[in-house]
Amino acid sequence: MQLVIISGRSGSGKSIALQALEDLGYYAIDNLPAMLLGSLVDELRDQGDRAHLAVSIDARNLPGALERLPSLLDELRQRKIDFQVIYLTTDARILLERYSATRRRHPLTRDSEMTLEEAINKEETTLEDIRDLADLLIDTSRLSVHDLRRRITDQVAHQRRDKLTLTLESFGYKRGVPLDADLVFDVRCLPNPYWDPTLRQFTGRDAEIVAFLNSYPIVDAMSDDILAWLERWLPAYQNSQRSYMTIAIGCTGGQHRSVYMAEKLAEKLTPSMGEVQLRHRELGLHYTISEQLAAPLVSASTPNERPETS
Repeated sequence: MQLVIISGRSGSGKSIALQALEDLGYYAIDNLPAMLLGSLVDELRDQGDRAHLAVSIDARNLPGALERLPSLLDELRQRKIDFQVIYLTTDARILLERYSATRRRHPLTRDSEMTLEEAINKEETTLEDIRDLADLLIDTSRLSVHDLRRRITDQVAHQRRDKLTLTLESFGYKRGVPLDADLVFDVRCLPNPYWDPTLRQFTGRDAEIVAFLNSYPIVDAMSDDILAWLERWLPAYQNSQRSYMTIAIGCTGGQHRSVYMAEKLAEKLTPSMGEVQLRHRELGLHYTISEQLAAPLVSASTPNERPETS
């Protein structure tokens, strides 16, 4: 049996993630009471006709049930049940916008006098233990519905438990550090092509920016140092039973230096990792470098396509 447990903040796209897995053949159950998880696993294993199970467990559970979840997961682990915990999160300001747009009630406001903002903050505190247990954290703040479905398909449904899934993500500090980053490297000290008006229109994937940055020894020096650190420590992360690792590379706008550095590191790491996921947040690109090094897929994101509330 392969079990996927989806959790996270209300409005972060849990229903979309669950539907994506259901479309791939998983037996999907939304808002499962945590105390029934063990019984459900036993029932389906005895029947033998469902090899894939996906459940959503979140703040709609009774508080006592959530407190017991870590021990329930330990029991599953001792019984050799193969499971992943996926946690979806979103910036609180964006959650406020989503609830205002859909006019849906937050689950924690239904039986209390809490404001929406108080409920969003309370929920994050309530789910802290589950977040700490998560194998994969996905920040859906800037993901479209299509982006989220693709990430669930690529990173969860096709995940091999004996292999570390490595994602390199470029981003711009002016829009905030990605919430799902495990490691963050800051490349804002490198020469900035933005200040050359003839280069401003290009990105770090274009030959003009590559040539500009390659002309500075400091760029190679930083690339070599980051690569050496990753080659030294990634095996240790994998040996500690990590299934996912997201390495974020940031510059000011997320268009030039961080994109260039993420591409360069991904190319260097691919031979040892087998494949590397590349995500350029500010460019709206997400692809696997071993599949499409020269012609990556363009994201289907549009400003109006945000994950709906769960």
